[in-house]
Amino acid sequence: MNDEFPSPPGGAHLRTVALPRDANASGDIFGGWTLSQMDLAGGTFAVAHSGRRVVTVRIDAVEFLKPVSVGDDVSVFCRLEREGNTSVAVGIEVWARARTSGGPHKVTEGVFTYDALAAELACRSVAR
Repeated sequence: MNDEFPSPPGGAHLRTVALPRDANASGDIFGGWTLSQMDLAGGTFAVAHSGRRVVTVRIDAVEFLKPVSVGDDVSVFCRLEREGNTSVAVGIEVWARARTSGGPHKVTEGVFTYDALAAELACRSVAR
């Protein structure tokens, strides 16, 4: 495995620090927290790509490769995998780096699919 951050234009699509509130008793960050960071970054990427409001409809091939620890600097990188008429599949990688030492390492990867909402549906949901 290559231990260098991906280098998409503009850098990481999301960057944050893993906090104690997001960890189990062993100090490892919950997988659900990691998935939520992936969905935030992927959704933002899909909106920027499509120019439309999107919703998550599918999560495929998520693999947790290494644990994330409290205090790690976490970066999420996105790339377009596939594009359909109303949907996009986004390849997402999560990388972590200990704040005190060490290089970056990939911790999770997966593919999230987002569907664009029809304009009339988007207007109705906002009006509620």
